[in-house]
Amino acid sequence: MAAENTANWEASIKRNPHPDFKQVEGSRPPFDAASTFRYTQTPSPSWAFGSGANALAPASPPPHVAIDPYAPGRPAGFNYKLLISAVIPRPIAFLSTRSPDGVSTNLAPFSYFQVISHDPPLFTIGFSGPLDEARAKDSLRNLHATGECVINIIGEDYVEAANSASVNAPYGVSEWDVSGLTPVYDCETVPRVPRVKEAVFSVEGRLESVREFESKATPGKKSSTLVVVEGTRFWAREDAINEERNVLDPKVLRPVSRLGGITYGRVTEALELPRPDFEKDLGGAEGVAKLQAKRLAN
Repeated sequence: MAAENTANWEASIKRNPHPDFKQVEGSRPPFDAASTFRYTQTPSPSWAFGSGANALAPASPPPHVAIDPYAPGRPAGFNYKLLISAVIPRPIAFLSTRSPDGVSTNLAPFSYFQVISHDPPLFTIGFSGPLDEARAKDSLRNLHATGECVINIIGEDYVEAANSASVNAPYGVSEWDVSGLTPVYDCETVPRVPRVKEAVFSVEGRLESVREFESKATPGKKSSTLVVVEGTRFWAREDAINEERNVLDPKVLRPVSRLGGITYGRVTEALELPRPDFEKDLGGAEGVAKLQAKRLAN
């Protein structure tokens, strides 16, 4: 039933805009493996406090339109498509779980995902669906029942395999077989759940809390579930972690993010901006007063 619901949902929101994806992909340039992570300057290295947007901003931007998420006749799927195309890039939780009886293992990507705390290490994962066993996503069903999971970070070197794990397979079908990825049963705090060997970074996790939300489009229906997971062990590949075990090298991690629809994003360029100090850099209250006076003068 969960797989059928997923298939119906995908058909209704028309996530894939291409009638023949392979033909469209074939018209594009090949993947540039030589494009690796590098740093550039910011768009405006000479930017000063109070300067506002840099030169990339349009001089006369078009007007905005207000969108009511609950407007009469507006399907909830419209809000989904809008938000996943606007809130980008989103990190992906490649979630490994196992059924309570140990027979079934599940592996699936979720881009409603974020780290929200470091002490304790806490992560949120959002599921588009309820806790109800007949309708719950396989990963949610397993996580809620066992309280255990492993969050793996997806990299360029296995992005196709990770995407294949999003297939709408029925409960009990192992995405490990579908993807060809390698399960490793060496976790220390969740030993029943495998981590992905190909992942440069993984997090063992235990369920901290769970909350369901009611649909606004269909009152009375539970439409989404939020889980908070506490990280209990970190796994980092030796060539990606520094000596102090506190920084990962993005050149090795090569993380992949989710954009809108079926689009993924690479991280190949970065810029650095030190966090300013109120007294040293801004000039404290006196500096703020000068900026206020300048704004009023304009």
